[in-house]
Amino acid sequence: MAKTGAVYVCQRCGWKSLKWVGRCGGCGEWDSTVEEINTPSPLTGKSHTLSRELPQPITQIKLLECSRIETGMREFDRILGGGLVAGSAVLIGGSPGIGKSTLLLQVCQYISQKGYTTLYVTGEESMAQIKLRAERLSILSDNLFVVPEINLDFILENIHNTRPTMAVIDSIQMVYKPNFESSPGTVAQVRQCANELILTAKSTDSALFLVGHITKQGIIAGPKVLEHMADTVLYFEGEKFQCYRILRAIKNRFGSTDEIGIFEMGRNGLQQVDNPSQIFISQGRGINTGSTIIPCVEGTRALLVEIQALVTKANFGMPERKVSGVDYNRVSMILAILEKRIGLKLGGQDIFVNIVGGVQIGEPAADLGIAMTIASSFMEKIIPPDTVVIGEVGLGGEVRSINQIEIRLKEAQRLGFKKAIIPKDSIKSTGREFGIEVVEISYLSEAIEIIR
Repeated sequence: MAKTGAVYVCQRCGWKSLKWVGRCGGCGEWDSTVEEINTPSPLTGKSHTLSRELPQPITQIKLLECSRIETGMREFDRILGGGLVAGSAVLIGGSPGIGKSTLLLQVCQYISQKGYTTLYVTGEESMAQIKLRAERLSILSDNLFVVPEINLDFILENIHNTRPTMAVIDSIQMVYKPNFESSPGTVAQVRQCANELILTAKSTDSALFLVGHITKQGIIAGPKVLEHMADTVLYFEGEKFQCYRILRAIKNRFGSTDEIGIFEMGRNGLQQVDNPSQIFISQGRGINTGSTIIPCVEGTRALLVEIQALVTKANFGMPERKVSGVDYNRVSMILAILEKRIGLKLGGQDIFVNIVGGVQIGEPAADLGIAMTIASSFMEKIIPPDTVVIGEVGLGGEVRSINQIEIRLKEAQRLGFKKAIIPKDSIKSTGREFGIEVVEISYLSEAIEIIR
């Protein structure tokens, strides 16, 4: 049995047990429970009554103007919903070396150049290491303060003394509270430290950025409540060995969710990409089979993304199915529809589907493009290079209508595409002309006939 005052806590979901167990009873993760001392919360009854609010009718609540500060990076402002919000808490995660610290150090530079005070708290690097990175990025500002510290009490004192417009904690898993006997990075430490940092940021009107490590499953390490406490949660996507980075907002109380920003990593840090649609379109488009363009929507932005498919005869054993950038189960469903409704014999074929540029596409509107690229590669027929394809495919082979068709067609017309294959009646309600030939279809078989 566990000793008095000790409890075993799952470091993934926060599930507790009085004795050590090999598998978490909450999330099912193996070897994730760590012993922690069950320390009572330092909050007293007095602190709970300092900011007491009385109930009042919602019609009598006065709205406060949410002033924003532009960061100097248009892509970053887009993700945040227009700029920094005073007193907000932003959690940003990503794999090691992808550019989290570099991006935030650049944003601190832009903000400090406008006369605002910024504070960068690092728990993983020394001041000399930060200085080397700052010189490489040409970051020189007297309003940018740097301190290497992991003690929560000292960090809170620094925030109260400097009262920065923007404060960065890199990273939250390294910060510890001395009153807790558990080690830094455990559930109790991360939850308590994040809670006190967020409360301090709101009391000082500081925009707080918390850098979080991610697990091998690709989620931010620590308790899930960490994402619930933050106002905005951002994730870096893409490989650190590629030059392009995608920053995606999965939660935002001050802006649109599922918004993305495209950045390019260079010698001078991360630079915003002015025309992101071009990086997702390969140069050899229109020469080979199994390639088409789809206009997808990420947040408030329309992007043109190229889908590639390769279908070849399987020579050894079980046919392979490899997918990158789209959901594997979605592709499996489309393959079944192509075999049942169109009559393509794909059972003995190796099939590979890829999204150019490393972007992840989750909306069902990409179904028609995936189906046409697979059919194009299988039948050795080239899809016209000046054509975009968009639509959701049902199990009966029908092509369903999609939303936000206007901004999709505008982006395609802006980049010079001449034809769009879309679901029937998608633009009937708008009654507008988009300067592009529209081919409306009702079934997948009609789209396949275009490339036969």
